[in-house]
Amino acid sequence: MSTEKSYMPEGAQLKAFIDSRHRWGMIWQSVFLLATCIGILALTALIYNVVDSAFGLVVVEDRIDPATISTRPLEELSKDELVAILQANLSEGAFNKLNTDQPYTSRSKENVLEVVYERVVRREVEGSYSLTDSLLRRAEIEQEVAQENPNAKLIFRSWLTPQFLTTPMASKPEFAGIRTALLGSIALVMLTMLFALPVGIGAAVYLHEYASQSFIYKLIETNIYNLAGVPSIVYGMLGLAVFVRALEGLTSGAWFGVTDSNGRTILSASMTMALLILPIIIVNAKEAIKAVPDSFRQAAYGLGATKWQTIWAHVLPNALPGILTGSILAISRAIGETAPLVVVGASTFITVDPDSVFSKFTALPIQIYSWTARPQAEFRNIAAAAIIALLVLLLTMNASAIILRNRFSRRSY
Repeated sequence: MSTEKSYMPEGAQLKAFIDSRHRWGMIWQSVFLLATCIGILALTALIYNVVDSAFGLVVVEDRIDPATISTRPLEELSKDELVAILQANLSEGAFNKLNTDQPYTSRSKENVLEVVYERVVRREVEGSYSLTDSLLRRAEIEQEVAQENPNAKLIFRSWLTPQFLTTPMASKPEFAGIRTALLGSIALVMLTMLFALPVGIGAAVYLHEYASQSFIYKLIETNIYNLAGVPSIVYGMLGLAVFVRALEGLTSGAWFGVTDSNGRTILSASMTMALLILPIIIVNAKEAIKAVPDSFRQAAYGLGATKWQTIWAHVLPNALPGILTGSILAISRAIGETAPLVVVGASTFITVDPDSVFSKFTALPIQIYSWTARPQAEFRNIAAAAIIALLVLLLTMNASAIILRNRFSRRSY
């Protein structure tokens, strides 16, 4: 038997050892706090930059004096009176085209007023200022505008308005909206989840509950984990080759009698995005299923349940909160992707709302990218407003998924 004794610090050495551990603990706590503060500052700077561009003073000039059109201010007129002004000042073809794009009966008064300013008054934005400058340099801006453009008016404008959400795209930023892009994003995400969720959950169930631990299984599992990190543009190239070209008859609707479309549709884009998020869903669903205790399965088998009955009645209900968590992450990635949509063929300017899975489409990330590339400063203002709308849409979808996850979490206990 060895007579050597294990060394344990005593007295002053023990105190020094404990002080050293506490000191290192405080150092790492400070490092983690600093990382948290840096993250909060970065997010704050991002939000500030977006909000600063979405609101502020704008310099507007009317090419046609509104007093020559109506003796009363246009804002005080009713919707019917504004429609009458449009009919009196526009050609019959232009008036009917506006009604075809969106019937006057379904338009709000504010929307009709915007059309009057655009088509009749021909209001143009000559310049814009950030929210910070608008609040801190208001007097200087007013003096500058009075000297350089005395016929213009200075008004405070929120670029994010109900009309901005319900108006289609336009060539002028002051009259442009995101209705077509917003509807395209919603349709794209809904179809993507429709394709990806059943396949992803089914694959996760098979890999964990049915597949044997063979070389083939390990190879498939390794590749699934690797595919989760593949750049999104690679999936865009795959979608272009498979869904847009090879399966053009399906994705264009030609197999179903659609003749005015090609493969660059919502259907091909959603199938491409489904491939993009499929590895994420499979990995998270597999981990959620793996976390269900084996005692649940053994208890079900002991009562005479089959393997499928055990999976359906016990494993999946208890794994559903974790599966929904993975779905939230997948939605967050899908709704903000741009590169695959560019490759597949999303439109950067389109005024027609998508009415089927075979329609041409655009999405909010595509529209934001297109606007930020324009030279006019006003396009950056509406890009900031579109970013806020995209964040609200993302948070709404995530909040809905979190509510469902929490509800199923309570049921599983």
